[in-house]
This record gives sequence, C-alpha cells and structure tokens, in this order.
Amino acid sequence: MAKATGRDEAGKTVGDTTPQPAIRDDELERRRRDLDATLNARRGSAKVDGSEGPTGKPGYGQALKLSSEFIAGVVVGAALGWLIDSWLETSPWGLIVFLLLGFAAGVLNVMRSAGVVAEAGIRTKPRDGGGPETK
Repeated sequence: MAKATGRDEAGKTVGDTTPQPAIRDDELERRRRDLDATLNARRGSAKVDGSEGPTGKPGYGQALKLSSEFIAGVVVGAALGWLIDSWLETSPWGLIVFLLLGFAAGVLNVMRSAGVVAEAGIRTKPRDGGGPETK
C-alpha cells in the first residue's frame, strides 16, 4: 500500500495535497488597516498617559526636566542676589531676597511644565461657558 503523502519517481509530492485557499490582497489590506487602527489607538493612549517613555523608564525624563527647572530657578536667584550684594555691599539681604525669588520662580516653572498653571498671557475659557445657564 502506498503512503498517503510522499514523492513519486519524478520527485513530485503526491498524496493529500488539498489546495490551500489563497489569501486575497483585499483581505490582507483590510487586516493591515485594522491592525494599524488598533496600534494607533494603543499608542495614542500611551502618549496621553505619558507614564512610560521610549526607554521604558516611567517618568524619568519628566522628573529630570522638572528638577532641572527648579534647580535652575534657585541657582539663578542666588547668583543674582550674590551679584547685587557684591555691587551694592548689602550683604546678605540681596542674597536672601533673590534666593527666595528664585525659589518662587523655580516652583512656578515646575508648575508650568507640569501643566498645573497656564503659561503667562494665555487664558483658557471655562468648559461650561462661564455664564448662567440658558434653556
């Protein structure tokens, strides 16, 4: 008895060779579009979340940015205070005042970068219209 599958003398495959349905280009294109839509939806929700960057370290870049904003404000305030003290010979009052101003500027910069406070000069309209309800 012959095997169900094998090769004949000419080297051709014989046996159970049911024709495989060819996947049409239209079907492949539809599946590709569906996959693209699914991936874009997932990438969009990941970008809105912002919890994980391309390196896989959650929030590391944002934390570095916020800390450098704060430190820069304090350092610039302290440097200005020291310069004013050295020019006007008002030590230590210039350093104290400008160190506090630098601290306040650093906190404000961090809040702006984090999106808690709007940028200066930009006013947003309230979502509810801001006025009394009309029916």
